[in-house]
Amino acid sequence: MLFSPSKIHGLGISRFSNPQRKGRDYISEETSVTGRTQQPSKLNLTSKMTNLTPNPSFSLTIRLEIPNRAGTLAKVTSAIASVGGSLGQISLIERNLKITVRELTVDAYSTEHAEQIVAAIKDLPEVKVLEVSDRTFELHRGGKIHVVSRQGLTSVSDLAMAYTPGVGRICKAIAEEPEKVFSLTIKSNTVAIVTDGSAVLGLGNLGAEAALPVMEGKAMLFKEFAGVDAFPICLRTQDTDTIIETVKNMSPVFGGVNLEDISAPRCFDIEKRLREELDIPVFHDDQHGTAIVTLAALINALKVVKKAIEEVRIVINGAGASGVAVARLLRQAGAKNISMCDSKGIISTSRSNLTPQKLEFATEATGNLADAVKGSDIFIGLSIGGVLSPEMVRSMREDPIVFAMANPIPEIQPELVSEDVAVIATGRSDYPNQINNVLAFPGVFRGALECRAAEFTNNMYLEAAKAIASLVTPNRLDREHIIPSVFDSRVATAVAAAVRQAARQDGVARQ
Repeated sequence: MLFSPSKIHGLGISRFSNPQRKGRDYISEETSVTGRTQQPSKLNLTSKMTNLTPNPSFSLTIRLEIPNRAGTLAKVTSAIASVGGSLGQISLIERNLKITVRELTVDAYSTEHAEQIVAAIKDLPEVKVLEVSDRTFELHRGGKIHVVSRQGLTSVSDLAMAYTPGVGRICKAIAEEPEKVFSLTIKSNTVAIVTDGSAVLGLGNLGAEAALPVMEGKAMLFKEFAGVDAFPICLRTQDTDTIIETVKNMSPVFGGVNLEDISAPRCFDIEKRLREELDIPVFHDDQHGTAIVTLAALINALKVVKKAIEEVRIVINGAGASGVAVARLLRQAGAKNISMCDSKGIISTSRSNLTPQKLEFATEATGNLADAVKGSDIFIGLSIGGVLSPEMVRSMREDPIVFAMANPIPEIQPELVSEDVAVIATGRSDYPNQINNVLAFPGVFRGALECRAAEFTNNMYLEAAKAIASLVTPNRLDREHIIPSVFDSRVATAVAAAVRQAARQDGVARQ
């Protein structure tokens, strides 16, 4: 559906409306996906320092009418380029002797930037902007997933077997032997994606309804990358006990549970208790998916700089669910020197009121992030954009490794320190070395479901990370290629095999 551009209302907000949708916001304020909303003023300062690369998350379809005269389209493309837009496909919709109607796809780097692109086109004489649509909103319209039957119903006999009366025989068989539920129902290949909407992509506590688009997207990734059927479960409660009881009550349907976007520290307790009380594997992707892919990238980054994980000094900025999980898995992989920082600086034993998770990584050192980073080998950012300065990076040891994973604004933008680092990775798709959880969770669940694992173990996470890292061959490995592409078809298969093997070694595989 296309929308006519209307008046802009407020910083960072565009309204694209039609008669049925007057006044609805179609592009929202930019935020960090790491737990805190970035204020517009801070975001703008960061963007002015080095503009982000235009990307499909802020992509427009613009339909316009121009005179059918040589050079007019070139003026339009030049106007887009002049404000930094990234021009994609150009389609011819209509043409006669007088006018041409074309549809352009243009990527921006922010809501404000999208508005600038449209304004630059509208400023051209003889160019009429007919309609503008936000491609991301169009992709989500009507939802992104649906249920499809595996078997067709084309006759009375098909119906009699799939439903009553034939299905009664299947019910009795499962009642007599409960384990048959795995072979005779969807349970063997189905995962519940559970959230309470309390930490949606780091945008904050948006609630159950606002969390649904993320969970739908997660279900798509499960299916597309590993063939796992997953379904979004968005709960209208943020009470820990109620969430646990609800998941337990729905567990007969699912072969595994993926917890998503639940705020810390509640997420730790919810995962722990569900793992203790359920007989199917429970995985908190914000923790363990992030940890697996981060370790995989670090394994290869350390090969590039020829350093050993046991010897390097690591600083992790961000002490939420992902930061703690990354630190734990790095320890399991052999890391011995880890400093963790939060918004107050180094997490020190001298500080009071530390959560059990922060206390686990508290050290005697004190100071701010700059103090922690000085003399370190590795910086891992799971925090907010712009907190790491070029001066901090230059204070690190020779051949520093920087993983700046805050989105959409990294802790430091790669352009600012490209000559000062040996390896840099981000969470963005428009820079090399994207650290993306989709490399982990589809294969992790594929492997767990195939061997009917009762639970996940740290060894399964460790082996998954090693499997991902192993897919970057020595002749391919360099400072811009430390992690495979999310579209590498080998990833899910390799991760699933590693997880199955580790599950058997740990005695949690039931098949």
